[in-house]
Amino acid sequence: MSKYALTVKCVSKRGVVAAISTYLAAQGCNISDSAQFDDQETGNFFMRVTFTSDEGKQIEELRDGFEETARNFEMEADFHDENVKMKVLIMVSKFGHCLNDILYRWKIGALPIDIVAVISNHNDYQKLVVNHDIPFYRVKVTKENKEQAEAQQLEIIEESGAELVVLARYMQVLSDEMCTKLSGKAINIHHSFLPSFKGAYPYKQAFARGVKMIGATSHYVTPDLDEGPIIEQDIVRVSHAQSASDYVSLGRDIESQVLARAIHAHVHRRAFLNGSKTVVFPASPNSFASERMG
Repeated sequence: MSKYALTVKCVSKRGVVAAISTYLAAQGCNISDSAQFDDQETGNFFMRVTFTSDEGKQIEELRDGFEETARNFEMEADFHDENVKMKVLIMVSKFGHCLNDILYRWKIGALPIDIVAVISNHNDYQKLVVNHDIPFYRVKVTKENKEQAEAQQLEIIEESGAELVVLARYMQVLSDEMCTKLSGKAINIHHSFLPSFKGAYPYKQAFARGVKMIGATSHYVTPDLDEGPIIEQDIVRVSHAQSASDYVSLGRDIESQVLARAIHAHVHRRAFLNGSKTVVFPASPNSFASERMG
């Protein structure tokens, strides 16, 4: 039985929830999970519903039939087949912890994605990627060729059919033009020291200051460097007894986990842009289950 998700964003109006549930019931659909949020500050309403079609309705039929309801409430709404994996392209530089973590989660089915390509400005992970039967593209980036390099990257993204671009510790600053073109479909990861410890060796800077917590932030990419709408964050406590190298190792672990959770939220359509912030609904039951457990 097909499992679908309906995502909705609109101005908050009376009757919107009733209209959605009434439509699904009339189509012979059974709601398995539902989450909603009414933003009192902006007046925006967000909703995500997962359901099955007891009558075997196809997604195109459900989408077409919902047009009148969407029009009446001026909704941004769409139906998604939960069994169709989102196409993801990964960009990486010389730090491979996030890439390796994503590949492992993808391989065991913990991240229900289709990795269509990996782009890097170095060759360090070419063999690893190719051994996973994933296309690898080396695109060297310098100050002199940045415009041409980004044009090549965008061409690869388009030709691969990627619906999401993941910057898995890709250590090149994207231009404003590229950020704009990837708006809402590119995710980045970085340590959570910003703006306290900028530049090179942030973990060593944190160690020198004796911080007691380190963390990571994953967010949507915008022209404002490392200031896009936040999807996921987490922290780990550290103590005076740990070294700067410990900070780096712990930081890599938390970065990998936070990025994976952000990808999970996006590919399950749980993350909604809400101005400079996001609305991120809890995961539906069984959505964290892996195809290969144990």
